[in-house]
Amino acid sequence: MLSDLRYRLRAFFRLQKVEDELQEELQYHLEREAEKFRKAGTPSEEAMRQARLALGGAEQVQQKCREARGTGLVENLLQDLRYGVRTLRKSSGFSIVVVLTLALGIGACTAIFSVVNSVLLLPLPYADPDRLVIAGMDLQKRNVRGLPFSNADFIDLRDGTKAFIKDLAGVFTGPALVPREDGTSEQIRWAVVTTNFFRVMDARIVLGRDFTDQDGVPQAPTAPTDVQAPQATPMPVIAILSYEYFQRRYAGDANVLGHTMRTTGGPGLVIVGVLAPRFRLYFPSEANVESAPDVWIANRLGYDAAQRKNFSIRPVGRLKNGVALEQAQAAVDQVTAEARKNFPIAQTAGYYFRLEPMRQHLVAEVRPAILALMGSVIFLLLIACANVANLLLVRASLQERELAMRSAMGAGPWRLVCPILSQVFLLVTGGILLGLALAWAGIHELRTLAPANLPRLDSIRIDAFVLGITILVGVAAAGIVVLAPAWRASRPELMNALRSSTRTSGLATGGRVRNLVVVAEVALSFTLLIGSGLMFRSFLQLQRVDPGFDARRLLTFQVLGVPAVRKTAEERVSLIRQIEERLRAIPGVHSTTASFPFPLTGDFAPIRWGTGEALSDPSKFQATDNQIVLPGYFETMRTPLLAGRTFTDDDNLPGRNRVIIDELLAKKAFGRQSAVGKRILVRIRTPEPEWVEVVGVVAHQRATSLAEPGREQVYFTDGFLGSGRVRTWAIRTGSDAASYENQVRAAIKEINPSLVVTEMQPMEAIVHDAQANTRFSLLLIAVFAIIAGLLAGVGLYGVLSSAVRQRTSEIGLRMALGAQRTSIFAGVVGQGLRLSALGIAAGLIAAFILTRAMITMLVGVKPADPATFISISVVFLAISALASYLPARRAAGLDPMTALREE
Repeated sequence: MLSDLRYRLRAFFRLQKVEDELQEELQYHLEREAEKFRKAGTPSEEAMRQARLALGGAEQVQQKCREARGTGLVENLLQDLRYGVRTLRKSSGFSIVVVLTLALGIGACTAIFSVVNSVLLLPLPYADPDRLVIAGMDLQKRNVRGLPFSNADFIDLRDGTKAFIKDLAGVFTGPALVPREDGTSEQIRWAVVTTNFFRVMDARIVLGRDFTDQDGVPQAPTAPTDVQAPQATPMPVIAILSYEYFQRRYAGDANVLGHTMRTTGGPGLVIVGVLAPRFRLYFPSEANVESAPDVWIANRLGYDAAQRKNFSIRPVGRLKNGVALEQAQAAVDQVTAEARKNFPIAQTAGYYFRLEPMRQHLVAEVRPAILALMGSVIFLLLIACANVANLLLVRASLQERELAMRSAMGAGPWRLVCPILSQVFLLVTGGILLGLALAWAGIHELRTLAPANLPRLDSIRIDAFVLGITILVGVAAAGIVVLAPAWRASRPELMNALRSSTRTSGLATGGRVRNLVVVAEVALSFTLLIGSGLMFRSFLQLQRVDPGFDARRLLTFQVLGVPAVRKTAEERVSLIRQIEERLRAIPGVHSTTASFPFPLTGDFAPIRWGTGEALSDPSKFQATDNQIVLPGYFETMRTPLLAGRTFTDDDNLPGRNRVIIDELLAKKAFGRQSAVGKRILVRIRTPEPEWVEVVGVVAHQRATSLAEPGREQVYFTDGFLGSGRVRTWAIRTGSDAASYENQVRAAIKEINPSLVVTEMQPMEAIVHDAQANTRFSLLLIAVFAIIAGLLAGVGLYGVLSSAVRQRTSEIGLRMALGAQRTSIFAGVVGQGLRLSALGIAAGLIAAFILTRAMITMLVGVKPADPATFISISVVFLAISALASYLPARRAAGLDPMTALREE
């Protein structure tokens, strides 16, 4: 091998020398020949041209020399690659470890970057998406953020921003029942949109026509209410079908245009068009906007100032070309100022309208968690690269004699580095390919584990952009990996290496670099473990949160169609009683109840409440969530009663102005006084607030999130607002709740086949879903941290093993002179712990700074939680001690005579 290498090196340098000599000789002859032509009166440029023609043979020789040199370079590169393949094949264990290490780092980075790309970077699938903005309403004086708009507020906003917003559209969505041709009913998702909505979103109509302004002729005013969306007029309304529903319900039959689609208990829908396939609405989960409605209905907007408290519309607009967001917001501020000036409710509630870019609005909730995960995988990749670099440093140190011999034979730094570069190229290529395979599998799992509020989940994939980034990451990793070993290989210490007679003498050099790399690995791994520890503490805190109810053996479901089946309030009361009685009759069911909305399922909307002070000073009104329940709700949910009593059947009769409040509202309204028997003002069914009597105080329920307590709550009976408002039912069972699903469906069908049971799931599943955000982040960061900790341990083990191999003769001599095996063992372990302590110290500083970015992800835990920092430090010292144990035991077990003889 060495003779072949010597021959190729000499051939390379010989070709270079010959070319240089030919170049000098050719230039000399060109000048002499050109001078002859100049003396004959030939112009200078022509003389040089004729000289070149005369000496064409010399240039041909030079060209052949160049070709020979180029061929030599290609052959050298191919030879280096073949040499790298042979070398790595002989060290298959080393190669597998390096490829797997790189694949873990690159694969994790690719998978998480696919999420970052789809959620944060890719533009929304609309024309000119960066010009789209979302309008939100805040009630600053009541600490309410992100409300939808009323009809009147939407129209004021649209008219007041025409100079800056090209067009403003609005949407709200919900479920409904529609009868099929066979007499049964099906649940659909509808969206009521302004007639310009598809033009604003630039959505295509593939069959029929779009909405026209005539389709949105204002409807008659409806009674104001805080819990119901605006009612459509009895006359038929215009509708457009989604492409998917068009195919599913009508099998793509174009004759559906002009057809009147019947609805259960509502007006007919005249179908005029079909939307393009795969059109989606992208709103954050708390907006309660369906992403893929089946039927789109033209909104008949009507301006009525009295309905300014009826919030339902989510506005979306497109900025005009050349208009900045700040300019449009200034116009919106003028609209807000006018509303506050002209309408007392806007002034007392602290109305504030704001614009946000649509994409920013969509990802605001998940951005911190995704960026934290991206930071974690970057740390993991750096740790993997550091680990591989350390392995290559050890390998380069063991090859130092060979490199010194090559240098002595005339090889320059480049030729010394080339074999290492070829090996790194092969290893990184293998790491990228295996990493892509791991990323592909990881993305599939991410889709399964990801929380429901992660937007655009279905678009996460490895596309061309992600693939390009992966290759760049691989190149960057190669650069990091090859830097230290290539620097060592390019500067071999010739005399020391050639004089040395041992195979491990090369390990004596580069120790400081290897130690530094291990310290960096430990620091990065420790920082990741701190993040994982904080998430674990958060998850434990989330598990201990009392939601205000007992989720065990509780089955929840929705019953749709009650208002359609029973038109009058008396009929609806009768039907609800039938449902209660039939459900209680199921063997094993202990109790039953219903409410709207239901804890942890969304749809909560604030209403006004206040005490007597609010009558003279409306700014004293505050916001509270409200819930409509049946008697027996708190017993079935097992929500603790703190004072007074729960609802009875008498409270559920019309005209009984009685409410139950939670402990937060009781404390805020009456302090330490008993709330039972006192009155509060609420605004829910009348234009102005009315007095209601508090008959009981219950524990606070987590209505919208387990991570946050949320607003205080007031509970009304179903009869208080007119029976039939409750939609979500719950039954308390004596055994596994999921086993009652079929019996519940059969019971409801026996009452009336037109009723539809949907969204059936145990309450424990709802609680489990409410923990999804924290669990998702915990799982991923924990996996990254465990891998990082293992890699750091392996890196420490490698350094100590190299140190033991390097010091074999020294250890043998010390033991021959009387050194105890325990002192040898303690010395090696001490070296490992010292390196770990340095890394932990650096990691503590980094973690203290970086974990502050996780504050929005933590529940009940501070970013600088002392218990987490101390416990992770102890855990990492234990990992370090374990990694140091094996090399220390080998060093302590050396036979002195054998060690001295081998060296």
